[in-house]
Amino acid sequence: MLRTQFDEELKDLHEQFYEMGLAVSSAVHKSVQAFITHDKELAKAVIVNDEEINAQELRLEKKSFEMIALQQPVTTDLRMIVTIMKASSDLERMGDHAVSIAKATIRVKGHQRIPEVEQMITQMSDYVKEMVNDVMAAYVASDSKKAREIAKEDEHVNEYFQKVYDASIAQMQKEPATVISGNDYLHVASYLERIGDYVTNICEWIVYLSSGYLTELNSNHHL
Repeated sequence: MLRTQFDEELKDLHEQFYEMGLAVSSAVHKSVQAFITHDKELAKAVIVNDEEINAQELRLEKKSFEMIALQQPVTTDLRMIVTIMKASSDLERMGDHAVSIAKATIRVKGHQRIPEVEQMITQMSDYVKEMVNDVMAAYVASDSKKAREIAKEDEHVNEYFQKVYDASIAQMQKEPATVISGNDYLHVASYLERIGDYVTNICEWIVYLSSGYLTELNSNHHL
């Protein structure tokens, strides 16, 4: 009887984590869309919705601690619960970066823009959003091989960041009127780059889930 109840609770934990992942993926997408299209209402919606993402993380954490304390799960179940707790904290940070992008949207006040850099940021954000969706799918499938592949994709995110950086700096030197926008582009690109790092963290948790070992998949990301 207890085991069945525990399985139900674990399934529920998985589903809540997955829902949180979808909410974060949507926040990342909407925040960049708001930034590129100057949509301040959409940006405000991302900021308001982040409270729900934070609440989801707290619910997951509380439930995880309860399950550990009350059910004293065996090793593999314990690994699963720890993975959800750690990975949901990474998701929550990704949501925070989406909020930072949304706040950059609200700050932008009709300064001269750099269209080709905005194009790069759009591509970079599409790529990052795809990584977020892929990592959630890899999590659901417990696919550590896929997780390792996704972690490798983070190198492309760093390349995108470099391109945005180089193009922004070049334009700012050439055209001083673009300095304020250019500075915002650098911030937005750096938030996206960090989101890529957190995706890599989740990849590491997926590998841990199947192997029991914490493996560093990229040498240059933030924990």
